[in-house]
Amino acid sequence: MDPVGVLASFRYAFSSPRRLRTEVLAGLVVALALIPEAISFSILAGVDPRVGLFASFTMAVTIAFTGGRPAMISAATGAIALVIAPVAREYGLDYFIATVLLAGIIQVVLSLVGVGRLMRFIPRSVMVGFVNALAILIFTAQIPHLLGVPWLVYPMVAAGIALMVFFPRLSAAVPAPLIAIVALTALVVLFGWSMPDVSDQGELPGSLPSLFIPDVPWTLETLQIIAPYAFAMALVGLMESMMTAKLVDDITEVRTDKTREGWGQGVANIVTSFFGGMGGCAMIGQTMINVKQSGARTRLSTLLAGVFLLVLVVALGDIVGLIPMAALVAVMIMVSVATMDWHSIHPRTLRLMPVSETVVMAVTVAATVITHNLAIGVILGVLTAMVMFARRVAHMTSLEKVSELDSNHDGTIDIRTYRVRGELFWASSNDLVYQFDYTGDPQHVVIDLTEADIWDASTVATLDAITHKYAAKGKTVEIIGLDGSSKERLDKLSGNLGDGH
Repeated sequence: MDPVGVLASFRYAFSSPRRLRTEVLAGLVVALALIPEAISFSILAGVDPRVGLFASFTMAVTIAFTGGRPAMISAATGAIALVIAPVAREYGLDYFIATVLLAGIIQVVLSLVGVGRLMRFIPRSVMVGFVNALAILIFTAQIPHLLGVPWLVYPMVAAGIALMVFFPRLSAAVPAPLIAIVALTALVVLFGWSMPDVSDQGELPGSLPSLFIPDVPWTLETLQIIAPYAFAMALVGLMESMMTAKLVDDITEVRTDKTREGWGQGVANIVTSFFGGMGGCAMIGQTMINVKQSGARTRLSTLLAGVFLLVLVVALGDIVGLIPMAALVAVMIMVSVATMDWHSIHPRTLRLMPVSETVVMAVTVAATVITHNLAIGVILGVLTAMVMFARRVAHMTSLEKVSELDSNHDGTIDIRTYRVRGELFWASSNDLVYQFDYTGDPQHVVIDLTEADIWDASTVATLDAITHKYAAKGKTVEIIGLDGSSKERLDKLSGNLGDGH
């Protein structure tokens, strides 16, 4: 999306009072949900809560202008915190912020060279597993807030869920999560109930973020320290952002400019680093609150989420601190329920779905939930899908010994023709070498590949091995039927891959 697209998104936000109200209230709800998460992720990363809160502010505001996906929320995230936490622990805050800066630069470079286009290689089963794992992680993240707490927390959470389920049936003018947060906070304040609130999560900042230049020696040694963590952060951030964007695409039926979203995330991380923030990426939980629960569709909601966050924690910190965690837990539980693809785990769907698809989804979910890292889950899911696909395609290859054999002038049969069908690559062609009768076949053998395609060097090596085995017995092999890229690949590589074994 070009600058005109950015203006169009903001223009649409102001197109009607109803749309403007939706965008403003959505931004407010997201800001309230961001506060405890940003504090928690700061603690996870081993830094002051201000580092996470300021990061969420600068990420949201910057991505509102640079991102390729309107209404998507970017802020400090748990996955990023996990990746770069060792830097803060072992080298201190300055190296930590320098890592965020380098990660942003790497994201810009990767996006400009087209890494966003790799999203097309992520199968639907991995995407479904990603969504379901995310729903589980969002839900399990609420469990600590439900253990060892006053009994009043439980009816409060139930009341919050009930409000979000039934209030939309009465009115859609105000986002149900905001109603739940305001109502439960009012009850706690009115009756003076004692229960965990936002202020218990960590100290809120009392001033605006200021310019921060990391005090590190800009040397090769520093680069060697931070580069591995920065590269990992860049990849995890891009992966989570692209997956979240794809999910929002399905909801809004509007396609994300993934290249712009990628470098936009990088720019947001660079800006965040210069204000002492911990960096981040797209947040699927808050994005679902914004897009699915609140109905936001423009960049204004993303911008206001960041602005409201800063105003709430700096100017209204005392009031925000009174919000009971029960209210935010109720909101996140509803987000997890809405995020889960319930159709994918319905018994009827599982019966109809190919086993390989279900296995890929299960691997993605299991890996993500066990490691608490969405990137690992997606990578293992994609690898599993590749293996399953290769295994399935490999079984679609066949070799037939043609019965009509040619004769020479004196009637002696001296030609055998084999017909190969299917897609030939490393998984399907490796066993091909064992399916020929090297001893019993006549002097001349024809391998007809008219109904086959050669996809890699492994297949060429296999054909070379077959030719060598026949040659060892004084017999010749002729390969026919190829054209296009398959013939070009064979002509280019045959005889240049070793001894044929």
